[in-house]
Amino acid sequence: MKTVVFAFAMSSLMVAGATAASVTNQDQQSQILIVTEGSDKIEMVVDAGATVSFCPAGCFVTMPSGDRETLGGTETITIINGAAVIK
Repeated sequence: MKTVVFAFAMSSLMVAGATAASVTNQDQQSQILIVTEGSDKIEMVVDAGATVSFCPAGCFVTMPSGDRETLGGTETITIINGAAVIK
């Protein structure tokens, strides 16, 4: 019984760690997002037509428009005409 509970707990943790926010750039040119996780800040280039997963444990993101959003790590972002749509 302990083995079953342990296996269930481990599989739940693995699934939780597998989630991440994603961004799809539907524009014809690359877009740059500024991603801040903890004290680390990076510029993430998303090529035209590309989808990138990032931010598995929550982060702050500055969108191409300059808007800043807080993400929990499960959101889907679509960039259309330089604007971000978050679902």
